[in-house]
Amino acid sequence: MDEINHTTVWLIILAMAVGSFLIRFSFLGVIGDRQMPEWVLRHLRYTPVAVLPGLVAPLVLWPSATGGNLDPARLGAALVTLAVGYFSKNVLAAILSGAATLYGLLFLLS
Repeated sequence: MDEINHTTVWLIILAMAVGSFLIRFSFLGVIGDRQMPEWVLRHLRYTPVAVLPGLVAPLVLWPSATGGNLDPARLGAALVTLAVGYFSKNVLAAILSGAATLYGLLFLLS
């Protein structure tokens, strides 16, 4: 495989830096300290709820630790985390119960 040209790498890094700056500047620089419309604030409240499942779902459904195969320990831990979080409305309790379930099931099933 050919080595990538150093100029190309630095151009890509520079383009990504400019793009990242422009994305952040669009919110911080352009909007600044002005009041945002209510509909924007309403949508921004759902951002963490949308991002967290997007980060966790691939780790539960296609874990790299098992070569991409569905793992009962991870699936069980995810279900316990969802149940505890739904019924207790306590994020820390949900995380700790999910972690305890994962490690317990990994110990029992292996």
